[in-house]
Amino acid sequence: MSQRKYLTFGSPQIMQEEKDLVMECLNSSWLGTGPRVAEFEKSFAHFKGVETALAVNSCTAALHISLIVANINPGDEVITSPLTFCATVNSIIHAGGIPVLADIDPVTFNIDPNQVINKITSKTKALIPVHFAGRPCEMDPLMEIAKKYDLKVIEDCAHAVEAEYKGKKIGTFGDFGCFSFYSTKNVVCGEGGMILSKKNEDHSRLKVLSLHGMSKDAWNRFGSDGFKHYQVTECGFKYNMMDIQAAIGIPQLQRLEKNWLRRGEIWDRYMNELQELPIKLPSKNDENTKHGLHLFTVRVNEKRSGISRDGFLDALHSKGIGCGVHYLSIPEHPYYQQKFKWHPDMWPNARDVGREVVSLPISPKLVDEDVDDVITAVRSIFNFK
Repeated sequence: MSQRKYLTFGSPQIMQEEKDLVMECLNSSWLGTGPRVAEFEKSFAHFKGVETALAVNSCTAALHISLIVANINPGDEVITSPLTFCATVNSIIHAGGIPVLADIDPVTFNIDPNQVINKITSKTKALIPVHFAGRPCEMDPLMEIAKKYDLKVIEDCAHAVEAEYKGKKIGTFGDFGCFSFYSTKNVVCGEGGMILSKKNEDHSRLKVLSLHGMSKDAWNRFGSDGFKHYQVTECGFKYNMMDIQAAIGIPQLQRLEKNWLRRGEIWDRYMNELQELPIKLPSKNDENTKHGLHLFTVRVNEKRSGISRDGFLDALHSKGIGCGVHYLSIPEHPYYQQKFKWHPDMWPNARDVGREVVSLPISPKLVDEDVDDVITAVRSIFNFK
């Protein structure tokens, strides 16, 4: 293996265009929410084929205020996946709701619509499908369930910027679609998020909630048209995006398809060159969907592979390959065990996946030699040359 340096998992691709735009921003009068945020919102909305989008400082913030605008009140139940980042569940708790977990399909790693039906009660008010690794959830049956039981749908699209389900873009099915621009995501702002909403009135309220509950944002208050007074109309949050973040994101949107195609090349190499190993590769992509290709996840079962998942992680690390775990199931964590009396065995599919899953590097920043190094390292662990 011609490893030159440690290969950091999820290292973002930052090009000269981002650096130039950030410098323009730093040299301007606007660092906070301003014209570049507005441009980023407009570009994202255009990409998704919708009228409006709201930029915020994280997908967590996007989920939180979407739940508030969805009128989730104390005691209301919100169904979501047990195989997700903690922010999905935490946002339900912060909004005052009660998270309810429905187990995943062990093939797709996405929430199982049949399990969702089994979790619905008279207190159920919303559903958060998580498009895991960029693979779209089965939105047709999920939306049918939502319609039948009058549930709000907040899509967790943190992994799924490019994803489509039956020709329709992910994030445009539910009442709200929430996206992440964290440093390891397919579009990077360092930190950041975006919200799509079906109704104009919801967009307006989200905008107010994202900046202290004020009726005008800073750009509108201090623009060239003169000072404008604002009023605080409700108790909001400090969730707005900065122009510096948007300056990083704008060029990334322009390279979205190019980067997706590059990740597809890496994905195909992994599928072809790791298929004979005693690990389980991702399931085949559905022809009716567009996979976001955010995470390339393999399952390492000790009985089948001859090495534990954590042993596999340590072996890759020793060979200079950074990798990730997405994710230990939510009920594995002590906070949720203590608060809700959850146990991993209550959701066996998520438990098993969470204990076996490893994410291999798939950033468009990777050059062919980097991909060679990953493949060589993985194969060598199983004594394949």
